[in-house]
Amino acid sequence: MFSLVDRNDLKIIEGPLRPPFLEIPKASLIEGLPDGLLAVIAPVVAYWVYSTLYHIIDVYELAERYRIHPSEEMLRKNTVSLSVVIRDVILQHIIQTIAALIFYQFDPKPTTGYENHTLWGWRHAVPDAIPTWALYVTYWYGLSLLKISIAFFIIDSWQYMLHRAMHLNKWLYRRFHSRHHKLYVPYAFGALFNDPVEGFLLDTVGTGIASLVTGLSAREQIFLYTFSTLKTVDDHCGYAFPFDPFQIVFPNNSIYHDIHHQHFGVKYNFSQPFFTIWDKLFDTTYHGVDEYSDKQKKITLEKYKIFLEERRKKNEKRKQEEQNKLKRKEEKQE
Repeated sequence: MFSLVDRNDLKIIEGPLRPPFLEIPKASLIEGLPDGLLAVIAPVVAYWVYSTLYHIIDVYELAERYRIHPSEEMLRKNTVSLSVVIRDVILQHIIQTIAALIFYQFDPKPTTGYENHTLWGWRHAVPDAIPTWALYVTYWYGLSLLKISIAFFIIDSWQYMLHRAMHLNKWLYRRFHSRHHKLYVPYAFGALFNDPVEGFLLDTVGTGIASLVTGLSAREQIFLYTFSTLKTVDDHCGYAFPFDPFQIVFPNNSIYHDIHHQHFGVKYNFSQPFFTIWDKLFDTTYHGVDEYSDKQKKITLEKYKIFLEERRKKNEKRKQEEQNKLKRKEEKQE
């Protein structure tokens, strides 16, 4: 049975003798693939897998009821082709990977063996009223959660300031950021569709700074980079799912970011990708998010009814054609 606490470790931590301080190489999550390299690979794989999932939903019209914009609106209003979007995202991933591999060379190799030594010191330094299991959970999970939360805040802060600057400065907008806004109706593959310079500064550098400042371990980096990537893709997915955990937990979601891509919301909702703190502090929140959401739901619902009716007619037509084909075949046999 899975447990957050190793009882043998608790006995050692509570024991009279302090465990020795050891530093031995830490086994990788995937044998033969260092965790540091997995942190480079995982977000790229996550991006294409998650985006492809949404692309399949788009192509086969599997969730028309939850579209933020009707499919024909995406084709009509976006001014850049899917092939160009994919090409530019691949370029950003190449730049991102090269930068990550350079930093990987300077990362210390993951080690283990010293944890109980440290926890023994904690146990004998804090009051007995605090149970050992609480110290254990704090050390193994709480510190990681704290560091990743701070990293979220740093990423949000970095991206808000840079993103807003791209909109306030006309030259920066025309030269760099306007490229991303060629997607008037966002979709998953376009989450990282940026000018290469902007993409490097906004995403690669921002996340790298968050990792360095918080001192994330290789495994914490894997989580941060992959989670951030999935969140960014989800923000651009073009769907408002009531059961999507990203859209439930975070107020900065697909609807919130979609408003920023519209002509009336382009000067609002700069916060990304997690929270809306900076928009609230600087009063750049679009005041009408709920109204916009309700309006889009009504439009989507009407389109969904039309979609269902068209699909019913297509199915009836296909069945009729199959019946006619079978009938002609029987007549030939006679």
